[in-house]
Amino acid sequence: MRRSVVPPLALAAALALGAGLLPTAASAAVPSAAADTAVDAAGAEGASADAATLDGGRGHDRGHDRGHDRGRATVTVPTLVARATLSADFLAEGPPSGALASAANGRQGPFAGQVVPGFSGVVDAGDGTFWALPDNGFGTKANSADFLLRINRVTPDWQTADGGSGELRLGEHLALRDPDRHVDFPITHSDTPDRLLTGADFDVESIVRARDGSFWIGEEFGPFLLHVDATGKLLAPPVPLPGAASPQNPYLAPGEQPTVRASAGFEALAGLRDGRYLYPVLENAYTADPDQRRRVVHEFDTRRNAYTGRTWDYRADREGDLVGDAFWVGKHEMLLVERDNFDGAASVVKRVYRVDLRREDRQGFLEKELVLDALDIANPHGIGAGDGYGTGDPFSLPVQSFETVVQLRDGRLLIGNDNNYPGNAARVPGTPDDTEMALVELRRERVRPAEVDVIAHRGASGYRPEHTLAAYALAIRQCADWIEPDVVATKDGVLVARHENEIGGTTDVATRPEFADRRTTKSIDGQQVTGWFTEDFTLAELRTLRAKERIPALRPGSAAFDGLYEVPTLAEVLDLARHSVTCDGEQVGVYPETKHPSYFDSVGLSLEEPLVAELRAAGLDHKKAPVIVQSFETGNLRELDRMTKVRLAQLVSCSGAPWDLVAAGDPRTYADLVTRQGLREIARYADGLGACKDVVVPREADGSLGAPTTVVRDAHRAGLEVHAWTFRAENQFLPADLRSSADPAAHGDLPAEIRAFVDAGVDAVFSDHPDVAVATVG
Repeated sequence: MRRSVVPPLALAAALALGAGLLPTAASAAVPSAAADTAVDAAGAEGASADAATLDGGRGHDRGHDRGHDRGRATVTVPTLVARATLSADFLAEGPPSGALASAANGRQGPFAGQVVPGFSGVVDAGDGTFWALPDNGFGTKANSADFLLRINRVTPDWQTADGGSGELRLGEHLALRDPDRHVDFPITHSDTPDRLLTGADFDVESIVRARDGSFWIGEEFGPFLLHVDATGKLLAPPVPLPGAASPQNPYLAPGEQPTVRASAGFEALAGLRDGRYLYPVLENAYTADPDQRRRVVHEFDTRRNAYTGRTWDYRADREGDLVGDAFWVGKHEMLLVERDNFDGAASVVKRVYRVDLRREDRQGFLEKELVLDALDIANPHGIGAGDGYGTGDPFSLPVQSFETVVQLRDGRLLIGNDNNYPGNAARVPGTPDDTEMALVELRRERVRPAEVDVIAHRGASGYRPEHTLAAYALAIRQCADWIEPDVVATKDGVLVARHENEIGGTTDVATRPEFADRRTTKSIDGQQVTGWFTEDFTLAELRTLRAKERIPALRPGSAAFDGLYEVPTLAEVLDLARHSVTCDGEQVGVYPETKHPSYFDSVGLSLEEPLVAELRAAGLDHKKAPVIVQSFETGNLRELDRMTKVRLAQLVSCSGAPWDLVAAGDPRTYADLVTRQGLREIARYADGLGACKDVVVPREADGSLGAPTTVVRDAHRAGLEVHAWTFRAENQFLPADLRSSADPAAHGDLPAEIRAFVDAGVDAVFSDHPDVAVATVG
């Protein structure tokens, strides 16, 4: 473990110290069961290496080295302190509901009362109870006419370290209704006196309480803002967003194209404490926006009952991420939930970010500061343990629809879910998810960083398909210091993360008949390679593919996630890293490898210029940036040395020679590069050496580990750090004396192998299993 604990501070105190919202993973991870049992085996060793900045190298100073000579750091550890749930099958009083709902998880409507499909918005009532808003019921206009829109009063009997039933109790409810006929389009109960509103009329998703006790509600069919009094009665006509219309908008003219996707309206709504201004946030991008990662924050003046015209742009970490909720904090700041559409073990992003409306990055998007990763919450008291997936330590909220965040007066965060009853089953497969509320305290802890950095090789590629955001995000939760994307180019010049430009083994392209004619044979670095190549696909085409495990026989647990994840762009990887923090309290580093740079130059798709441009756009093209660029070739590193101030690492394989030297007729090999003279030459343009393991500690004739070479000592004398690759847990990749059995997929003694290299003096290790590496070096 890397962490030594000091007495915690509540978030409010931490904020007073100006340090309350810096995130880390909740704990150094241990391999989880089931999905994490299999580990990814990498075929060809296309690993990478990290270079630090040492005296005598490119003029950088050793203070840039994140892995050495660091004192204690203070980090924030989100910690579960209370939890309460409402049974998914609970029925509130009222007429039957769900007659047209889709059957799922063994449940089929109609149900003998009003279901409670989780909560999409919550308001703190200030007395230990909460006003909680379900959405439109069963997901669509067509199937939700029998679901009555309500605001429910709920009282948690929190389960804490000291006990408690852990039950959410429903009390009174406010029926949303329109007796004064403010709604001028047909609604389900148009001809009744109360005109009760249903899920076929509005898709309510977010809620703010005004000072006078009334409520403002954001909804998605319009999208509209609704204003109801303290009893739930509509006070005025629904307020549309100018220029925005979903496919369900009742005012959409025949033939008119919607500008907002279905179910992508005001999932999030924040309000200033003085009640005047509201800040509704579109859940997804406008349909015609060229940047499909943009989510727009609008400003609404409640006194004028009109939008002010002021907007801010929030950029999701990936195109598929949604904004799930918003909550105003401070004078200019709000918390935003960003989530993906996965659940259970497949979940990647369930995060709370803090944004300040006065702070934008160099691209004009709101700066994001991670407050909470809801997939990594410390649970030292075992609250909720045994309730299904993610209820151990760490605790997680791996639900599809993470749609509630509220900061309480004491600084703790309340988080919760919409369970899409009966459809979601994140906790227990085949069983509908309960409605959950959890209280999270952001505690401050002191940590002592490890002396050796851990680089997540292609992400946590032992547990998830390599080079996916799922693999990178898991590596971050497992306390990796760096994530490593291999970089190749698409036909339209976009850099994406793939181990090779041939993608037949890492995507489902071979099963796609529309791309059958793209299969071809090419000469890549002197080798004939047959398959499908990224440079023959536009990014849009590549986005239609899904990643898969490259060696499923060795890593069936990883293969269980085949078909789920897209090929990420380098920009998405950079954003994930720069919006994340290591368990040591530093920004997560990115360690891109340029793959086959000479080949890409030959086809007019140079990697270096767009790489530097991406780094610059992300604010990472500077001397102290947590970035190291690596390559097996020498020429492009020399070129990059003239183009960027970030650190560079020369990769050396166990055999062969850099392709650019081979192509130029230069007889030098990788073995020549690790001589004393060769290392001094590398130090002229690079900061570190990424060494194949056998270069550092070769194996004996019987396959066991031998004695270390002098390469580490010689590299250090030349001013280079040494990062060794690649450490994998499967017997197939381990020295003979560290294997557990004859089964190539079984795990052997990886910690012993890592310790041998640490003892040999390496500065960092690349591993497919960053959790094991962290536990070993920490």
